Amino acid sequence: MTRSTPEQVDDALDALVCFDLYVASRAMTRRYRPVLDEHGITYPQYLVVLHLGSAGPSTIKGVAQALRLDHATLTPIIRRMEGSGLLVREHDEADRRSVRLTLTDAGRAVHAASDEVQCTIRDDLGMTPDELRDLQTTLRRVEQAMTARVRDGGGLTAG
Repeated sequence: MTRSTPEQVDDALDALVCFDLYVASRAMTRRYRPVLDEHGITYPQYLVVLHLGSAGPSTIKGVAQALRLDHATLTPIIRRMEGSGLLVREHDEADRRSVRLTLTDAGRAVHAASDEVQCTIRDDLGMTPDELRDLQTTLRRVEQAMTARVRDGGGLTAG
């Protein structure tokens, strides 16, 4: 078996859409880090704050669905947020098995700063509003297509 040269490996990676998505996602998350550090939260916590700030109190299941996370991934995020005073967990009065999440004053303060955070990131991207909408549309199509393929039990096919 022959080893690939670094140039061949780069060519192989450059041909992968998934690699471009992966690298772009990591770069975006890295850029958010110092912006969100000012508010003492991580990117996943920021997403929870955004959801609860716009949707209002929600069940853990509702947040998991909105963020497209499984319960096991979301639970430690919520615990840390509760520990840092950003939200409270309360059992739903109608269904004691259901846990409702509500932002605290501290969580609402972070949500209030979200417009400033988004403006910073949008400015950093240097894209027009139309370009941003097109990018979001494309990314949503990618997510929907991949989710549908996984849901259908899709394995690799010859292409």
